[in-house]
Amino acid sequence: MAKITYIEHDGTQHEVDVKPGMTVMEGARDNGIPGIDADCGGACACSTCHVYVDPAWLDKLPAKDPMEEDMLDFAYEPDPARSRLTCQIKVTDELDGLVVQMPERQI
Repeated sequence: MAKITYIEHDGTQHEVDVKPGMTVMEGARDNGIPGIDADCGGACACSTCHVYVDPAWLDKLPAKDPMEEDMLDFAYEPDPARSRLTCQIKVTDELDGLVVQMPERQI
C-alpha cells in the first residue's frame, strides 16, 4: 500500500492507504475524500479530479500525456508546473508518501 496525503483547500489533511494499481483519484473516491469530484469516473474527460502536487513529488511522477494537458486547460486555476489530474496518476509503491492539495473548487 502507498500512503497518500490529500489536503483540502482549507488545510484539512486526509492520509489514506491506496493499493498499487489504483489511481490517486480512485483512492480519494473510495475513501470519501472531499474536493475530488471525479465526475467522469476517471476517463480524463472533465478535470474535476484536479490537484496541485507537492513540489517534492513532481519529478517522481510520470509525465503528463497530451490528453491530460488539454483537460487541465479546463481546471480551476491550473498551475503549469504542479497541476495534475488524479485519474491519470497510477499508484505504485514508489509513490508512498505522495502529497496532493485540492484547489479551492472544481469546475
